[in-house]
Amino acid sequence: MERRSCGVRRACTLTLLMVSLCPLGTRANWMWLGVSTAGVPEKTGCANLPFSPKQKDLCRKKLFLLPSIQDGARLALSECQSQFKHERWNCSINDQPSLFGHELTSGTKETAFIYAVMAAGLVHAVTRSCSQGNMTECGCDARLKGTASAAQGWHWGGCSDHIQYGTWFSRKFMDSTSKNMSLLPKGYTLLTMNQHNSEAGRQAIERTMSTDCRCHGVSGSCAVKTCWRTMAPFGRVGMYLKERYERSVHVLDRFKKKWKRKERDVTVDKHKLIYMNKSPNYCLEDQHLGVAGTRGRRCNRSSHGPDGCNLLCCGRGYNTHVVRNVERCECKFVWCCYVRCRRCESMNDMHTCK
Repeated sequence: MERRSCGVRRACTLTLLMVSLCPLGTRANWMWLGVSTAGVPEKTGCANLPFSPKQKDLCRKKLFLLPSIQDGARLALSECQSQFKHERWNCSINDQPSLFGHELTSGTKETAFIYAVMAAGLVHAVTRSCSQGNMTECGCDARLKGTASAAQGWHWGGCSDHIQYGTWFSRKFMDSTSKNMSLLPKGYTLLTMNQHNSEAGRQAIERTMSTDCRCHGVSGSCAVKTCWRTMAPFGRVGMYLKERYERSVHVLDRFKKKWKRKERDVTVDKHKLIYMNKSPNYCLEDQHLGVAGTRGRRCNRSSHGPDGCNLLCCGRGYNTHVVRNVERCECKFVWCCYVRCRRCESMNDMHTCK
């Protein structure tokens, strides 16, 4: 594979759901699929999106999937911010064309999580739309219907989530630039790393699925049960991927000149997240890398976890502010028909990093 710079437009063909892999230079260009910084939908067509030719062609053929793709992008971004809200890197959105800034192309653990959660979000949203009957090309997974386990007194029925279609579309859309997702003879490139992590995100949907059942019988006797397969809430998928992020595997960059012989032929499980480069500490602001730093972030003085003032503030110390809270309390229902509450005030300490 030839190494190319992001300055070459042909190299910018891998688009990560919400943004082009290479910044295009204007604020409007980093709006992806009608999702702007303010969350206001933009009216646009496939031709105006920062997609590769193959992705634009797929977009035109599957135009009915655009709402689901938008939902998947929002779902993934929201979950990313939820999982990292107490950490130094909090999945922050940068006010620049590349949205995630340096993390999107840095080859770090954060890059790995972004690609995985975006791919998973796309599978989840498309599959959910299929199960709800919103599309003609897919529906419930009917492969299990008609089979049963007589010994256990249940049979397959209901509407099992058909993740195969969502997985196929996510793979087709996000990995459209290359079919090679395996380990290269001399290590990984950024492209194959991102593809590996995208596939790990898709596999996370399948690995977190559960079997739900409903009882049938006289007076709730549960003589027979009907069961179906269903996706986990996306929050559970996010937790699963966060665990994979914490245990992500370092792999070799194909273009590094120095090699460690014992690491050359390392094989990585497809369910694990991988990264090539060490992450910055995210303590101090770096506008060039799009790192916001932790100054002014709220911390928990009594916590020993990542949200604790010592870790989150990187040893710089913290400021304490007294915050006055006013809320309704001691509410009672008065006949008839309204609720009467008292107005309660409290003073609480708030700690922010220096």
